Amino acid sequence: MTPDQEADLVTREYNPRLSIPNVPEIFARWVEQGKAARSASPNAKFDLVYGTADGERLDLFPAAQPGAPLLVFIHGGYWRSMDKSDFSWVAPEFAKRGISVALPNYTLVPKVTIEDIVRQILRALAWLWRNGEALGFDRNRIVVSGHSAGGHLTEMALAARWPKWEPDLPKDLVKAGLAMSALFDLRPLIKSPFFNNDFRLDEALACKLSPALMTPATRAPIMTTVGGDESSEFHRQNGLVASRWAKSFAGDIAMPGYNHLTLCDALAEPGNRLFEAAVRLCENTAARR
Repeated sequence: MTPDQEADLVTREYNPRLSIPNVPEIFARWVEQGKAARSASPNAKFDLVYGTADGERLDLFPAAQPGAPLLVFIHGGYWRSMDKSDFSWVAPEFAKRGISVALPNYTLVPKVTIEDIVRQILRALAWLWRNGEALGFDRNRIVVSGHSAGGHLTEMALAARWPKWEPDLPKDLVKAGLAMSALFDLRPLIKSPFFNNDFRLDEALACKLSPALMTPATRAPIMTTVGGDESSEFHRQNGLVASRWAKSFAGDIAMPGYNHLTLCDALAEPGNRLFEAAVRLCENTAARR
């Protein structure tokens, strides 16, 4: 296989837009649903500042009762597109189940690097832990979930050695994780100019930023999921979590009939196996305190 053929293969496998016919309609629907969710959430707090860099803002949708667990949802978009507001609709149903939801933004590539984004998400989580009491949720019950690039950032949060980063932070700051269609090994993306013209990864940096080559910082459980209709590479990446992080792996949620984007819809549907699994992860944090 020539380098050009290999680049084309990687692009086809990792670019879901090539296999989903109605991508613009899905994105437009998410924007409208996000607007509706924000309008219907009078107690939500928007654009809370968690750092000084561009993009370091987050939205918080609190549960009605104080001391609720917190689900942090990190959006995807290959680190170079999308916005927290596009996913506001994830929050309301969790809030109804007594779970507060935070949605952090981050500065997008190529303005910053993926490594910069990892540090921004760690800052967001540290800020949430430090301000949990003032914001009304239990800072000792933080669960992180993310989709695609957000799934990668979820795994990086579970690999973080928090006290080495900031001495006041607990090593188990994140109590559980749910990685959706996650990128666990970034090395294949180097081969595709479609991606790497923005990412600017080389072998050393891709290794440094690949959770598959790390160990989780604690025994905090991590669950995975990937749409049944997704590419073979997304299925392979999803399977790496079970094999590489076996001591923390808490199971995979099979989602037949879902693609890379409709998988996100499932996260906000009460009764859906993905939504209910996320609820259980959050509720079970009480037993792990």
